[in-house]
Amino acid sequence: MSRSPRSGTARRDWGADEDGCSILHVDMDAFFASVEIARRPQLRGLPVIVGGSERAVVLAATYEARAFGVHSAMPMAAARRLCPHAVVVPPDIATYRAVSSGVMQVLRDITTLVEQVSVDEAFLDVSGARRRLGPPTRIAELIRARVLTEHGITCSVGIASTKFVAKLASGHAKPDGVLLVPKDATVPFLRTLPVGALWGVGERTEAALARWGIRTVAELADSDVGTIQRAVGRTSGAHLYDLSWGRDPRPVEPGRDEKSIGAEVTFPVDVADPVVVQAKALELADRCAGRLRAQGLVARTIAVKVRTSDFRTLTRSRTLVTPTDVGREVYLAARELLAGVDLGGLPVRLVGVRAEGLSAASSTIRQPTLDEVSGDGEGSQRDAERAMDRVRERFGAGAIGAAATAPRVG
Repeated sequence: MSRSPRSGTARRDWGADEDGCSILHVDMDAFFASVEIARRPQLRGLPVIVGGSERAVVLAATYEARAFGVHSAMPMAAARRLCPHAVVVPPDIATYRAVSSGVMQVLRDITTLVEQVSVDEAFLDVSGARRRLGPPTRIAELIRARVLTEHGITCSVGIASTKFVAKLASGHAKPDGVLLVPKDATVPFLRTLPVGALWGVGERTEAALARWGIRTVAELADSDVGTIQRAVGRTSGAHLYDLSWGRDPRPVEPGRDEKSIGAEVTFPVDVADPVVVQAKALELADRCAGRLRAQGLVARTIAVKVRTSDFRTLTRSRTLVTPTDVGREVYLAARELLAGVDLGGLPVRLVGVRAEGLSAASSTIRQPTLDEVSGDGEGSQRDAERAMDRVRERFGAGAIGAAATAPRVG
């Protein structure tokens, strides 16, 4: 979470004009602490600090602990002095990484243009998802609802025309909120802020600008760019001047090709009935296949993940004879894999389906089956699922769903 200065006069009522605002910044609220509270609901509402020994530093603190002055990177000894009644929880990095991966997968379900910048925050460009999912504010609420439902934690979302302003907006939306800064309101919004809110302005730069009488973004924007460059250097000065006027041309850069596409869900109550687990696997397989088709990809390997009630995580995978983007094929493979998982008699807390070994459908050589040639099998199934894609694009993701299909005999 950003701890940049925030203006007391920043507004949440800029209006509903969302044109040109396709950049989202999603930031988890007190991420590590929130994950711990999701695992230990009895801690909700208490001051909680995630950290190690007295010689370590605070990794995260709930907002109840922050009210006493505790913040991340503070020495644990100092945090304990400020809030001696806080509950201290040792960090579980593996769990935080797993939850982070799940949250980022939620974002990639929205758009492929996701730039992860840390374990708990990312930028999205949703310009290509607006027709399918609606305006950015609706997309933001969809993200927040899914993150809360699937992982039990909250996030805040800033929406703007640039990455820089979207990040500022998410900071003002905390905790557990959404703030839209319309494109036409960008400069007025920035002028309400102290100069320390600008990217690249640390304590030394802030002090250097203060010596020239520049303490707010408005004062910086109204200054001569040459004066700013003399204060902080030629390159930094020009950059800060541009930011003060809301100019930030940097695009959202995913930075890597997706190596897998997956979906998972945590049940609200642990599930002992394998039929319920299989039904959810069908839904997840259908979602994976839809994303494969949307991105023009096929998968060679299908994997499943199951987490039991004792938080034990089990995975299984198998390689297909022919790469596919068909939901039925993904589901049948996933169902077989789930049947082979030894749950030790325990109910299921989480189930996930993942497509791996991805390649471009247009350049992947696939051996057609007899059913495909006759139009009575995977080919017709693919056509049917593409028709479902079109229905969902027009009427929403919940407009139509896949039905369970028994494996073909003979």
